[in-house]
Amino acid sequence: MCKSTIDEDIKTDIYQATLLHKEFAQALNIVILVKTNLKTNACSHVILFSSDLYLSYENIIDYYKLRFQIEFNFRDAKQFWGLEDFMNLSQAAVTNATNLAFFMVNLSHLLLSDFRQHNPDSGIIDLKAYYRGFQYVREMLKMLPEIPEPILLTQIFAKLTALGRIHPVSIGVDPS
Repeated sequence: MCKSTIDEDIKTDIYQATLLHKEFAQALNIVILVKTNLKTNACSHVILFSSDLYLSYENIIDYYKLRFQIEFNFRDAKQFWGLEDFMNLSQAAVTNATNLAFFMVNLSHLLLSDFRQHNPDSGIIDLKAYYRGFQYVREMLKMLPEIPEPILLTQIFAKLTALGRIHPVSIGVDPS
């Protein structure tokens, strides 16, 4: 036993051991959490494990708490940033594509937190549509002999950055 706590009539006992399994070739670092309702004596348990025999029970519990965030990051990398579609064969190309996809996940979450200050319901598709439209406007402006009046320019930006969005547009985000 590593730790025992009581919180609001729920007793939590944490056990840790290095154990073997007949169907797994190496030893495993096992953490068992046993929760007992002190009023009803109902009991539940969770078994966590790692192949790293030197991890503390606190680290294993923390890593399992991050599991869903890690899965969400993989989903975003596949769905929005091309991790599912890349066709690379060399190790360096696979590493670069994977790193780029996860970099874009992190960058988009940072940009999305700022973007949601003016567009609270927006998601990554809205963010991508906004920046794609912004880039289209910048490229279009390079072809014009002179820059339009500020009022017209604002309307152009509003229209083109709204194309492809899922949620309604809220004016006020300057991506420069």
